[in-house]
Amino acid sequence: MLSSIPLFSDLDETQLQALSRRAVIRHYPRNTIILSEGDSSDSLYCIISGRVKVFLNDEEGKEVILNNQQSGDYFGELALLDSGPRSASVMTLEDCRLYVISKADFDEFLDQHQEASRRIMAGLVSRLRALTENVRSLALMDVYGRVARVLLELAIEEDGVLIIKDTLTQQDIASRVGASREMVSRILKELKTGGYIEINKKHIVIKEKLPHGW
Repeated sequence: MLSSIPLFSDLDETQLQALSRRAVIRHYPRNTIILSEGDSSDSLYCIISGRVKVFLNDEEGKEVILNNQQSGDYFGELALLDSGPRSASVMTLEDCRLYVISKADFDEFLDQHQEASRRIMAGLVSRLRALTENVRSLALMDVYGRVARVLLELAIEEDGVLIIKDTLTQQDIASRVGASREMVSRILKELKTGGYIEINKKHIVIKEKLPHGW
């Protein structure tokens, strides 16, 4: 299972077995807070099954969703690099099974398999670059641009059609793009009226290339 996680996909069989011996499998029911922003924690979490959301809360309790993650994704990687507090909270959206690897065990693995260090660190750098792009999106794009970016990121191509299979509410999208639900509702309504998207109870279908501006 570790080989299906991009962070470890370049490791050979011996390295994967050595790392898996240091991993603990934990189960978390739906709507469980795994990590809280500001907490002290020293472990990496790899999702075997289920989905989680990564989010922030401001002082007034407003939630901003940074990402939804599923099987094959991982979080808590900054704990492998320093001992600082958690930068975001993570909650399960479904029952989840996770591999949990402590920093101490991870450091021991790298000491014994130094050739694996470069491959894993390249994966961590790639994740940091993706986080930088998310920050750039929030800072520089208008609300429509951020909504369009989220729709395209979540869409999966099936038979030449882009489909978003995650059940998304307007508030879910609003929390991810840092906007009001009313603004998101207006944008989705216009996209639907223009024939760009189709919305049903379970999925959003992107029927046409989304316009550059709104």
